[in-house]
Amino acid sequence: MSAQLIFDAAPLGAIVRYSDGTPRPPDRHRRKLQAWERHNNTGRLVKKKAATVVGQTTIPASFTLHEGDFGSNAVIVLRVFRTFSVGSALEFSIVERPAAGSILERDHPADAGELVHVAQNRQAADEWLSRHGYPEAELREVTADEAAANRGEGRAA
Repeated sequence: MSAQLIFDAAPLGAIVRYSDGTPRPPDRHRRKLQAWERHNNTGRLVKKKAATVVGQTTIPASFTLHEGDFGSNAVIVLRVFRTFSVGSALEFSIVERPAAGSILERDHPADAGELVHVAQNRQAADEWLSRHGYPEAELREVTADEAAANRGEGRAA
């Protein structure tokens, strides 16, 4: 699926895979493998940003994937994000969608907010927030209807 379809249809919290279509090189070719991984990876959809106009320049819509955290002893030193324009030539697919009952935690309630965590339930979300401290966090539960819509299922009439 295209980057535009991910922007339009993928829910925040979804795990998204992207690929340039090239085959994975053997592990023994470390540099080639690292270069391949820059265009073939997965991440959690944490932010969508609509197109904006600055002066006479139009900045296209985009979305951001959180690819991972690096650190040691429970201290995160580096967080890796990758932002894609809706015009990206890469191929995308949705690997996993947030389950019904899971809690999406955003750092700010406004549209500019970024998804910082997906918890299995409200208790886990509150516990995570108490440890990580986002004072303006917005918590939103994924409803059964949203989860069914995310899977492409319709509600029974």
